[in-house]
Amino acid sequence: MAEISLYLRHNKNLTVMLIRRQITDAIKRKMFKGKAIVMVGARQVGKSTLFKQIIEGEKSTLVLNCDEPEVRELLTDANTQTLRLLIADNRIVVIDEAQRVERIGLTLKLIVENFPSTQLLVTGSSSFELKNNLNEPLTGRKYEYHLYPISTQEIIDNFGLLMAKQQLEPRMIYGSYPEIINKPEEAKELLTGLADSYLYKDILSLDNVRRPALLNKLLIALALQIGSEVSYNELAKAIGSDNKTVERYIGLLEKCYVIFTLPAFSRNLRNELKKSKKIYFYDTGIRNAVLQNFAPLALRQDVGSLWENYFIAERIKHNNYTGNRANCYFWRTTTQQEIDYIEESDGAFSIFEIKWNEKRAKTPFPATFTSNYPLKNSVVITPGNYTEWLYI
Repeated sequence: MAEISLYLRHNKNLTVMLIRRQITDAIKRKMFKGKAIVMVGARQVGKSTLFKQIIEGEKSTLVLNCDEPEVRELLTDANTQTLRLLIADNRIVVIDEAQRVERIGLTLKLIVENFPSTQLLVTGSSSFELKNNLNEPLTGRKYEYHLYPISTQEIIDNFGLLMAKQQLEPRMIYGSYPEIINKPEEAKELLTGLADSYLYKDILSLDNVRRPALLNKLLIALALQIGSEVSYNELAKAIGSDNKTVERYIGLLEKCYVIFTLPAFSRNLRNELKKSKKIYFYDTGIRNAVLQNFAPLALRQDVGSLWENYFIAERIKHNNYTGNRANCYFWRTTTQQEIDYIEESDGAFSIFEIKWNEKRAKTPFPATFTSNYPLKNSVVITPGNYTEWLYI
């Protein structure tokens, strides 16, 4: 691995806690404003670590881990008197893995309403359960943030541009989970463990998921199709299931932050594809672990689609952290004209072709699109210029 790995090995006291996360300051600015701060994201992306960094030095802090049965019991349908005894004189209360508590939203609402001088910090790894429990009770009472695996900007901010460039291949192969960056010599083992257990932990806890083997088949099928249009009917046939089950499982994988969907863009033209979609993984290391393929890029047949997945996932992190509220799509016509990635913001479009081979960087964009829609940017993304679009 490149220098970041050597740096981490030779500095045994260095941990991922020293990697400053991009949204740290944004969260600190919202502290003690009378609302809960909710951080969602996949397991192991560093939510608890970030909150620990934020509350470091605070003496009056209560941390409640909802993986512990006693904590879940205390917080389930808690009343004001119970919460008063629990919170006591703590200025900050951290509730970790809140999705594990039934009707947690009502409990959090009581805390926000009855303890206005206490800052409530909440983490959750399953938006399926957490948002269903939170949205109505905490309407107008929360700030919500999404934490992703380490972003390109975070690598640049903490280790420099040269390091980010040197880390491109290992990040495409092994992904950007904090522990993977922190323990590169154990990357394969750690990723395999993540793919074998954590991916399913939240999903399989839901009542309507009964077939983990089918879920694994679906993940493999999706991992093989990144960068390609996805047909639920074809997926169902491939894994021996039905369309409704495939659609439901894909929805759950999205809500647990394993994958995300990119819809087709269509407005005016008759030959634009309207109902197609592509599916990508939030982390390419998880994708490669699902396939058990950690081969070097020079030996891979899928490097183009892997690069496409990597850049789009990084761009989504960038947009989320910088407040760029763009609608994201791909575009294709029945005559096979296509654009890999599109962002629509304030009525204008930024269009991206994503090419691993820099010799193909002069690929022209389809005039069918450029002459019909207002453009803000049109750029071919390659390993030589990608950081320019992932850093501010």
